[in-house]
Amino acid sequence: MANKTGHRRFGSVRRRRSGRWQARYQGPDGLTRTAPRTFDSKRSAEQWLTLMEGRILRGEWQPPEQSKIMFGGYATHWVADRRLEPRSRELYAMLLRLHIMPWLGDLALDRITPPMVRSWRTDLLRQGRSESTAAKSYRLLRAILNTAVKDDRLLRENPCRMRGFDKEPTSERPTASVDQVWRLAALMPPRFRALVIFAAFTGLRWGELVALRARDVDLDTGVVHVVRKFAELQNGERVPGSPKSDAGLRTVALPSVLVVVVREHLAEFPPSDPEDLIFKGPMGAALRRNNFHRSVRWAECVAEAGLPEGFRFHDLRHTGNTLAASSGASTRELMHRMGHASMRAALIYQHATSKRDREIAAAIDERIGRGSDS
Repeated sequence: MANKTGHRRFGSVRRRRSGRWQARYQGPDGLTRTAPRTFDSKRSAEQWLTLMEGRILRGEWQPPEQSKIMFGGYATHWVADRRLEPRSRELYAMLLRLHIMPWLGDLALDRITPPMVRSWRTDLLRQGRSESTAAKSYRLLRAILNTAVKDDRLLRENPCRMRGFDKEPTSERPTASVDQVWRLAALMPPRFRALVIFAAFTGLRWGELVALRARDVDLDTGVVHVVRKFAELQNGERVPGSPKSDAGLRTVALPSVLVVVVREHLAEFPPSDPEDLIFKGPMGAALRRNNFHRSVRWAECVAEAGLPEGFRFHDLRHTGNTLAASSGASTRELMHRMGHASMRAALIYQHATSKRDREIAAAIDERIGRGSDS
């Protein structure tokens, strides 16, 4: 747009010796930018400047050189620069390497479009990736591009905005009854019986359980202090660290029956000092999940205890959380006991117990109805 003296208010145009017109302007970053091409008329050059001015006024302008940033390099640095748990870093690197980079790694950030994202996800599923893998990969891609939009301002908007692509199909996991927990524990080698009962009645995760030291349990007050965990990587490395989030750092009260079980366990398998592990292998080493399953014949014990095929050690956590919910714990109390920062998981357990309560009420109603008919 020109001012009263005939000079443009924004940018400038000039005629080159070739007879074509060149447009230049000063960007919001204070640098002078030249149009990537010349124009066959002064009017065309001015129209291009008007478009650039509009983008700046609307906050949509981006430095032209940023369009040359490739997704592959950006994503690799994104993972490297994040503070991540070892297993999360391992997972993200695997998702990038196997499920994202082969499709998008060689593209510039601003070339990734919503149709391209949809096509990428379709290809993943068509080639045999699971819905769960596709959802995890999509969430990672979205997080990386969110940083490009919000923090680095490399993109105007995130192309990952499809509803439902981030959802994983979740099948309801089995929950062991109290009787089944006792039966399963009785089938374990003596040194692992308390581990099963502890998992079921506290809801602690495997990594938290196997990292417990003698100093972390106070049987006089009946509490366990969850302050660390062991993470097992794909290469077999075991990495000590803090729980999943700040919410994972917690003190959990122990049922009195569990206090008795732990006292008996510590009397039979006494720790050498306060730093010694409570649950460990026959040679004193920290437990590894795969070795544990093999040594105790987990699948056979699960079947003998009357639990469904495919019942996992982690499923014992559901028993503890369901017991806590059915005992009347509030959402916040459940979140604390479970070590969750989000309300979502706690609400699932509360919903499950309220559903069961309705079933009980219906059964009572039926019995009352039969009694009144007689």
